[in-house]
Amino acid sequence: MEVQVALDTVWVLVAGMLVFFMNLGFGLVESGFARAKNTVNIISKNFIVFAVATLAFLAIGWGLMYGDGNSFLGLKGLFFLNGADNSPAVGDAYQGVYSALNWTGVPLMAKFFFQLVFAGTAATIVSGAVAERIKYLSFIVFSFLLVAFVYPVIGHWIWGGGWLAQLGFWDFAGSTVVHSVGAWAALAGVIVLGPRLGKYGPGGKVHAIPGHNMTSAMTGALILWLGWFGFNPGSTMAAEPMSISHIVVTTNIAAAAGAVAATALAWLLLGKPDIGMTINGALGGLVGITAGCAFVSVGSSLIIGGIAGALIVLGVIALDKLKLDDPVGALAVHGMGGIFGTLAVGLFAQDAISPGTTGNGLFFGGGVELLVNQLIGVAAVGAAVFVVSFVIWSVIKATIGVRVTEEEEMEGLDIGEHGNRAYPDFVQTDTVF
Repeated sequence: MEVQVALDTVWVLVAGMLVFFMNLGFGLVESGFARAKNTVNIISKNFIVFAVATLAFLAIGWGLMYGDGNSFLGLKGLFFLNGADNSPAVGDAYQGVYSALNWTGVPLMAKFFFQLVFAGTAATIVSGAVAERIKYLSFIVFSFLLVAFVYPVIGHWIWGGGWLAQLGFWDFAGSTVVHSVGAWAALAGVIVLGPRLGKYGPGGKVHAIPGHNMTSAMTGALILWLGWFGFNPGSTMAAEPMSISHIVVTTNIAAAAGAVAATALAWLLLGKPDIGMTINGALGGLVGITAGCAFVSVGSSLIIGGIAGALIVLGVIALDKLKLDDPVGALAVHGMGGIFGTLAVGLFAQDAISPGTTGNGLFFGGGVELLVNQLIGVAAVGAAVFVVSFVIWSVIKATIGVRVTEEEEMEGLDIGEHGNRAYPDFVQTDTVF
């Protein structure tokens, strides 16, 4: 028993470290997709956001999410420093405080760390969508509130034993809990902020604003792909050989299918195999398989990843037509990918793969019950996160403001917000926008 707990603990911690490493991936992808004049701002946001998320989750988010309470939020263990020690949570040591996590026997500190890196990921998703025009302080304030209150309440509904879990809603590693929450929060921010200067012209004309470093974006995407091998199989919270092996394979297959499908569709619709679409297609496939990675077959993961990758291309094009300016495609990747991935559980889940969990989805003879439960969860989470986030963004706008001045945006946020440049030895040439 002690050996197994030790192995499980090492596995959970290493997986958590891989998820933490995804912060670097997000920073490289987002900065690469943005203009050179905003690089310092974007990498600064991606660095500070995990620190802010850590403090927010430590202070109150962890307890709201996993503390025992009612069907809507946790009420116990709200201040982690006051309620936890270093004792391993084996057996019933924390029964009645964080009982939603009593199914895994790793120490409480390992549970906390693994859940913390997931919370940080949700906040990081917002960064890219609001890039190149948001005030640094406003982003920090929103990130703290998101991780302290919004993310953990939704998490409690699903992973903390709340009403969606009781309903029969399933999200193994966070297509909804992490990715959709981040995307809905980002959508509210994009609407409140408005598009970047020069992005949209008269008559709905879309002006492309190319990213400055595709090498950075590609490197970041591969780091994210690697990090997902901690994100999804780590959610077993145990070093169970068959489960983690299956999840690694379904995760990888979905990413590959997403990349190929997005490349092909972009080539067909845009005339060229756009590297940005290829990258986001792979990420879309990863987001899409996250909910069902433990519940679907390898063959199903191929289909899920391919559909998710194609949806990303269509989503990016559609969002531009709606004049929702997202410099990195985060709304499509994490929003559409998250929604589809969550619904895919209701379509492709097989009881034989993970007995005693989801049951069979629609395509495997299970009827519509699971799909309906997934639909309810998607709608409830989307409505709650968007409305609350919109209110938070609006309050921030009315108080400290959310957007930099036109002059700062033209010059670049690196100078206006940070008094620094990422590339001081190079001449700035993007003077139009």
